[in-house]
Amino acid sequence: MTHDDTTADTVSGPGGTPPGPSPARPGSADEVPRAGAAPSGVTAPVPGDDSPHPTGEVPDPAAATLPPELAEAARALFGDRIDLAAAYAEVLATDGVVRGLIGPREAPRIWDRHLLNCAAVAERIPPDASVLDVGSGAGLPGLVLAIARPDLTVTLVEPLARRTSFLVEVVEELGLAKTVRVFRGRAEEAATGSTGVGPFSADVVTARAVAPLDRLAAWCLPLTVRGGRLVAMKGVSAAEEIAEHAEAVAKLGGGEPSVQLCGVGVIEPPATVVEIVRERVVNQPRVKSAAKRSRGGRRRGR
Repeated sequence: MTHDDTTADTVSGPGGTPPGPSPARPGSADEVPRAGAAPSGVTAPVPGDDSPHPTGEVPDPAAATLPPELAEAARALFGDRIDLAAAYAEVLATDGVVRGLIGPREAPRIWDRHLLNCAAVAERIPPDASVLDVGSGAGLPGLVLAIARPDLTVTLVEPLARRTSFLVEVVEELGLAKTVRVFRGRAEEAATGSTGVGPFSADVVTARAVAPLDRLAAWCLPLTVRGGRLVAMKGVSAAEEIAEHAEAVAKLGGGEPSVQLCGVGVIEPPATVVEIVRERVVNQPRVKSAAKRSRGGRRRGR
């Protein structure tokens, strides 16, 4: 399979939607939310970029071995699907590193920093829910949730062809095609639909290390059913983000954001998420193009 950023299946997985050309424009991919990196001007704490493995070293599959001290937590979070989680860990530590989805230094930390951290978020998702993972990147947290919770139906939303190709391959390799599908495109495209695909919506929308809360809410709340929730993985600054962006979230139809700790007593430290319930459906203003803004010129005398 070709791993470039020009072509990919628009949708792969359950739902009866045939594959087709991606609605995302080549050259604009870095302007959209994605896990493991951030839009222009946003610093994301999760390492990983679009470049091949920079050192030229061959990744060691043993780097993905479950540390003994984390075995109990892994069994608590993944249950009888722990072998499936281990298979995903090995893919991340090898092919994921080579293809630039996981930073080389992250390979030995895949279980504690990535898999267990993401799996803990499952406790905030109701049974048999539909989930949209925005900016899925290497599949964090969407694929992890699909592994930990086979009752969920998960759609991975990712704009870059390099990453969607990886996701499609991993979904097939892990045997998750019945419950997981991959959509290549922006969050905005998923919400509005494109070329006969979508629009998409879900009970729960997840995101990890994507953008500040105001921008994240603007992308994710339109994908959330009324009464559903945005569950955003955040760090220690979660409360500060809420204080700064609560007003913007309210204008987008979201309720009061709350901080939740996931995996208390299972992982240390617990995973921190910000939850926002979509209380109202609001019409978001369309961004005018530069050509339309400039139409008519400047006022005379200025």
